[in-house]
This record gives sequence, structure tokens and C-alpha cells, in this order.
Amino acid sequence: MAALTGLEPVATAAPAKAPARPRVWRGLVFLVAGLYFLVPLGASLWYTLYSPRSGVSFAPYAELLTAEGFASSLTLSLGLAAATIAVVLLLALPAMLAVRLFAPRLRPVMEVLCTLPLVVPPITFVAGLSTALRNGTELLAPTPFWATIIAVQDPGFPIVLVLAYVVLVLPFVYRSLDAGLRTMDVRTLVEAARNLGASWPYVLFRVVVPNLRSALASASFLTLALVLGEYTVASLLGYQPFAVWIVTVSGSRGQLSVAVSILSLLIIWLLLLAVSTVFGRERKK
Repeated sequence: MAALTGLEPVATAAPAKAPARPRVWRGLVFLVAGLYFLVPLGASLWYTLYSPRSGVSFAPYAELLTAEGFASSLTLSLGLAAATIAVVLLLALPAMLAVRLFAPRLRPVMEVLCTLPLVVPPITFVAGLSTALRNGTELLAPTPFWATIIAVQDPGFPIVLVLAYVVLVLPFVYRSLDAGLRTMDVRTLVEAARNLGASWPYVLFRVVVPNLRSALASASFLTLALVLGEYTVASLLGYQPFAVWIVTVSGSRGQLSVAVSILSLLIIWLLLLAVSTVFGRERKK
């Protein structure tokens, strides 16, 4: 056919092969990162299972449910975490929406204020908080507010710890919510809902919140992890939530304290894995 038409066939160039990805280096990085996290965890697990006298035993894990103070401290920490999550989200999310919708020039100011707790040492924060509580109790003794400041320090459920934890987790919650808000056109969604007659509570809980489920979940679990592991503030203020109880029993029952730490770490990991799996399926849909 080419001879009849007088045209020579044109050779097509073979497609260039894409450069091979550095899978070896990627695998090496993952291997080093895995060893960095798993080796200390494995050593801790072996410490809880092995004893030179009795050999391998699961006794420390069997003692968890019957250990004195375990259930009460864990319940207290979970209650504090739930209250902290509710308070910090109710404060941060409406404030961030108001700044984005009505005062966008204040976003840098709000960012600085929300991230400021990162530069304040916890020991300084606790010192100021304890001084304020002590002086406030003395100054408010002749007034009806004395009962309020005493009530927030109730050992059964110290509200003062909730207020302190709200300040401590605010930078992490702000970053999580800010990342979620950047992925959506908040102004368009709010204006469309308001033009259709929706009230502000409806806009917040039925329009904005469903689009921020992933950000809200990450902020909630960051708060949960921080509250369960926080020791400095609770210890110096004289309370005994979960982290303080672990340190308290570590002096006399070291294997039990490490077993509780491993168990709490695994529970948090499983919760994070479950949430990431659920939201990953929703995104694919």
C-alpha cells in the first residue's frame, strides 16, 4: 500500500517509560518508622508479660478490672474528655465561622490567640491557675460566688480541669477545624441556606457540621488522647484522673501501670483506625 501511494510508513516513537519510583527508599523509611514505634511498644509488652520469678504470665492484665482506682480514674478521665470535647467545639466552631463570614481580617488574630497555649509551659499555666483559684476563693468568700468557685473544684468531677483542658487542646482543635473549613466554601453554603429560610442553628448543625465530620472527628480524638494522657495539670492541682493513677501505681506495681498504658494506647489506636475507616468509606461513596 505504501509503494502504491508513494508514501513511506512513518515509524511511531515508543512511549517513554516513566521513571521508577523510589520504592526501596520508601520501604526503608516505613521500616525505620515502624521500628521506632513498635520496638518500645514490644519491649513494654514483654515487660508486662515476663517476670524472672514466674516466667510468662498474663496476671497484670487480669488485675486491671480489679485494681483499686482503675475504674474510677478511667471513668473520670472519660467524663472529663467528653466535657472538654463538647465545650471546646461549642466555643471554637461558632467563633471560627463568625470570623470567616463577618470578619475575615481577624483570622490572623484568632489564629495567634488559639495557638498561644503552645508557647506557654504547662508548669507556668498550672502555677497561674492554682494562684487564681487560691486568691479567688479568699476574695469571693464573703460573696455568693464562693460556692461556685468551690463547686468547680469538686474532686468528684473537677470542672476546673475541663476549663484547663479546653485551653490546652485549643491549638489542635483549631488546626483540625481550620483544615476542614478550608476544604469547603462556607460562605456559599451559609448564604444558600439562609436564603432558603434556614435559621442559624439549622445552618450550623444541618449544613456546616455534616461537611466537617472528618475534621470534628480528628479534633475530638486529639482531645481524647490529650485528656487521657495529661498528667502535669491534674497532678499539681491534686486530682487523680487516669494518667495520674498510672503514675501513682507505678511505684509499687510497675507491670500493672505499663499494662494499663499499653491497653489505653491500643484502645486509642483502634478508635482512630475505626474512624479513619468509616470516613474513608464515606468519601469513596
